[in-house]
Amino acid sequence: MAAAEFPLPDVGEGLTEAEIVQWRVAIGDEIAVDQVLVEIETAKSLVELPSPFSGTVTGLLVSEGDTVEVGKPIIRVESDASVASGAPVTAPSAPAAQPGGTAPVADSVPTSPVVAATPPAAPAPAAPAPAAPAPVAPVAQTPPAPAATPAPAATPAPAVAAPATPAQPVAEGASVVGTDESSGAVLVGYGSATSSPSRRKPGARRAAALAAEASRASSADAAAAAEAANDPGEESTAEAITALGSAPRKQSTATNVLAKPPIRKLAKDLGVELSEIVATGLAGEVTRDDVIRHAKQASVFRNIETPEWGEVRSETIPVKGVRKAIATAMTTSAFTAPHVSLFVDVDATHTMEFVKRLKASPTFAGVKVSPLLIVAKAVIWAVRRNRSVNSTWTDREIIVHHFVNLGIAAATPRGLIVPNIKDAQDMSLLELAQALEQLTLTARDGKTTPAQMANGTVSITNIGVFGMDTGTPILNPGEVAIVAMGTIKPKPWVVDGEVRSRMVTTIGASFDHRVVDGDVASRFVHDVASVLEEPALLLD
Repeated sequence: MAAAEFPLPDVGEGLTEAEIVQWRVAIGDEIAVDQVLVEIETAKSLVELPSPFSGTVTGLLVSEGDTVEVGKPIIRVESDASVASGAPVTAPSAPAAQPGGTAPVADSVPTSPVVAATPPAAPAPAAPAPAAPAPVAPVAQTPPAPAATPAPAATPAPAVAAPATPAQPVAEGASVVGTDESSGAVLVGYGSATSSPSRRKPGARRAAALAAEASRASSADAAAAAEAANDPGEESTAEAITALGSAPRKQSTATNVLAKPPIRKLAKDLGVELSEIVATGLAGEVTRDDVIRHAKQASVFRNIETPEWGEVRSETIPVKGVRKAIATAMTTSAFTAPHVSLFVDVDATHTMEFVKRLKASPTFAGVKVSPLLIVAKAVIWAVRRNRSVNSTWTDREIIVHHFVNLGIAAATPRGLIVPNIKDAQDMSLLELAQALEQLTLTARDGKTTPAQMANGTVSITNIGVFGMDTGTPILNPGEVAIVAMGTIKPKPWVVDGEVRSRMVTTIGASFDHRVVDGDVASRFVHDVASVLEEPALLLD
């Protein structure tokens, strides 16, 4: 056994520090390679760090809530010599002699290979018939033991030393980064952000959660849980409150109610018992509308009840993590880029009809389709016609991008983030819908990585889901345009000289006036509005 310490790695581009959110292990726990050790919070995302080696946890070197600099050891492990994955890493060589003839201090980790003895095999039991070959413990490069005979029992196989194995195995992608001068423990870490667990094993933890959900449900319910593996989740509760349900068609009689995991979560959030809901799904499953309708009828929106005042008069919230990053970004943007905002009302009736047709299309079966998809496609189309809104200001030059990394502002439990869809200009409508779905799922799960938020070129903020008509959004730092999408609802509208009820929304947008002139900004907003009025323009 040898002591090893794991320093906080750089899981993002230029990360300097992170907050320890939650330890997933405790002192005395036996851990395996790639087992999650701790959950940390970087500038705007939560990241789970896996163990680069196996062994026993002997020390947690920092506490939950502490902010730790990259490179500082955070956990100590007594590591064994069993290789779980990846290539073994040898201990660092001994240091050279100190000036003045002082002999170097020996490292506490042995530099010679670790040799492990194989335990003897159990003897084969005697039997009237010829016995089978005696089981022998696996020994590398050792010939098999001879078969046992019926007369005395087979002699146990002698212990044989395993081939020399370098000390201290680590996980794939990990490497020795140094030694602790005081304890001699080997410091093992990851060399780059690409070894982040969320990128090495995408979806593994969600798949495990869905498997557990399926095991608790009936066989039909398990099929629904599997179908939901790529479901990004339903709309927020705030949006759900305004949703209108449809008339029920049939009721599920299954002992275990058939419902996707996101529907179960929505029901739990609203305090609704799934067994009491009338299911209207084609396969007898409970739908989102079923939950909303039942919640309205039962008046059980407990989550929006006005809370009581706290016992203390004031509460102090430390400015760190996500909130600190948001404050820095918004201050930099507001006091660096001269903002100008424009607004236009739009008749989005044809867009709502188009969304309805897409939802009914077999091509989009199982994919979430919403008006945001059409707005996203409209922004990409408008960017192609007004290139300067897709730029970056550097004080010395203006960089006009010939690609679109489309940012989508997402309100998460930990704060506002703006992940972006890379090269959105090359995506079909279906591919864009799938990308929006995955982006939403990742953001709500708190698994958005710094790389997914980097290098955006233009952004959209959907404030309509909160019932807002419009707003004056602040630019995402590094970008020169952002579009605000308001709520879409029936309003009186003049059509062919007559006042009719139409589905109307308001599109707002803010620009960096150093880059985008008023005429370009106006044409860009007009182009986005034109697509919402007539989605057929996307065929251009």
